[in-house]
Amino acid sequence: MSKQEWKVTVGTEEVSAVYEPATSPEQAAVFVCAHGAGGSMSDKGMLASANALRARGFGVVRFNFLYKEKKSSRPDAMPKLMETVSAVVARVHQELEPNRLIIGGRSMGGRACSMLASEDFDADGLLLLAYPLHPAGQPEKLRDAHLSKISMPVLALSGTRDALCTRALMERALETVSTPWQMRWIDGADHGFHVLKASGRTDDDVMQEIARVSSAWVGELPSRV
Repeated sequence: MSKQEWKVTVGTEEVSAVYEPATSPEQAAVFVCAHGAGGSMSDKGMLASANALRARGFGVVRFNFLYKEKKSSRPDAMPKLMETVSAVVARVHQELEPNRLIIGGRSMGGRACSMLASEDFDADGLLLLAYPLHPAGQPEKLRDAHLSKISMPVLALSGTRDALCTRALMERALETVSTPWQMRWIDGADHGFHVLKASGRTDDDVMQEIARVSSAWVGELPSRV
């Protein structure tokens, strides 16, 4: 199946979305990938993530949230973010009929998907890229109350230098989680998965690690067909 571009209806409005198939010989899953608060469906980090994952067997659907479609910098309220994800997923089912459907994304987008996942949303897995456990510099404001309600398999990847996800706090939060949750820490990476030159690695190295781990994880998930 080739690339598709859509306009997805969300209430009385529309958002842009694009589906790009895997570039590997076989497609193991379709990943509905939501962007972060300061980004968009076409920002550098989203494109890097999508391309790395496509090379490892993911078809990827990128889309804008409503505020970004309007070229605003102020994110929508969480219920509207969740409604947008849900509308995009419905379109994916209609157009693609995926054998495995994974929801998730970067930072705020991943958080919106995790909120849906905590409400028994119909998906085969949740892939979180730099989950924003707390605002930068405010570790007391944890966004973890819903995590224990998630029942689908989860893969979460965060950097050890992520200012929005203190490792000790995340590991403590996961003590209440009983769902199959794999937590992968990317050594030396920050919230944008950037690494310092002194680390001896490049940002592309990090993206390849994320894609490799994600591919192995999704290969263990049951198929819909």
